[in-house]
Amino acid sequence: MTLWLYLRRALKATLFDLSTRNLLLLTALYVVLSWLLLKLTGEYELTDNFSNFIYYLMVTASTVGYGDHSPVTDMGKWVVVIFIIPGGLALFASILGRIGSNLVDYWRAGVLGKRKVNTDNHILLLGWNGQRTLHLIRMLQHEEEGNRPIVLCTRSDIENPLPGEIGFVKVSSYTDAQEMKNARIDVASCIVVDNLEDDITLSAALYCTNINPDAHLVAYFKDEALSALLSQHCPNAECIPAVGAEMLAKAAVDPGSSALHQELLASTRGMTQYSTYYPATALEISVEKVFLFMKNHHQATLIAVEGEGNIELNPDLETVIKPGNKLFYIADERIEQFEWGKIV
Repeated sequence: MTLWLYLRRALKATLFDLSTRNLLLLTALYVVLSWLLLKLTGEYELTDNFSNFIYYLMVTASTVGYGDHSPVTDMGKWVVVIFIIPGGLALFASILGRIGSNLVDYWRAGVLGKRKVNTDNHILLLGWNGQRTLHLIRMLQHEEEGNRPIVLCTRSDIENPLPGEIGFVKVSSYTDAQEMKNARIDVASCIVVDNLEDDITLSAALYCTNINPDAHLVAYFKDEALSALLSQHCPNAECIPAVGAEMLAKAAVDPGSSALHQELLASTRGMTQYSTYYPATALEISVEKVFLFMKNHHQATLIAVEGEGNIELNPDLETVIKPGNKLFYIADERIEQFEWGKIV
């Protein structure tokens, strides 16, 4: 009696557990038994050709019933009624249910951030700050439409805020090597670190620099000391300080300044301040000529020139722009290609 109970429990635990393995075994058993039973009942038209046999089973199990193949003997008809149709329907429904369940699980894994993103050369955002992060994503989407994909990686207990638009990875720590592999830091072209706590921002930025030193790293800090610390260890990192106090002082002295800054940095049409490089193969030229060229040919305004590690804001017209210098300008939209050959 004890042996029978043990065998029954073992049978229930394996046979009636609709795992993928058991479904495959049951399907194989169903196909073999169906072929043997039809063969024994003289249904040679259904069993002599393997393609016809499988086709008949699929048409029967899916309830399509074209009628081009059917049993002709009485015993064959009873085999179909008692075994092939009920067994085929049960297996067909189980297989479709398993496929559907796996597809849903796969989709949910992406929404919950548990799946590795399948992208490279992407912009990786580390951190979640509610509407501020959503606004940042929207601006990046406006700028990077059709170019670099965006991936959000966060420790916050959220689901993908923009499913189908961005990649999403959820981690417990920004320095967990196993979890961070899902965000593919090593192939990201730009990494933006923005967290509520500066110490987390610092550790995440240092970790990302160690994994991908070639990526453009941008980190936002409220504490200038930590910002300076990151700059010392990662000279190529671009540290963005909190400018709330400066904005308040500027607005108090020059009313309307806050609206101007908002328009420059977060316009509803997208960002309005951009940068480009003066061609490395061109000759030295004055700021005056470049200023007039940008305004006349592209309706853009030159505001600064970067050279030898420093940015000169509102440069003199006589200032010389050297090949390879970075130029900052204001325009309604980013100018993808300057017609430098038209400079007079």
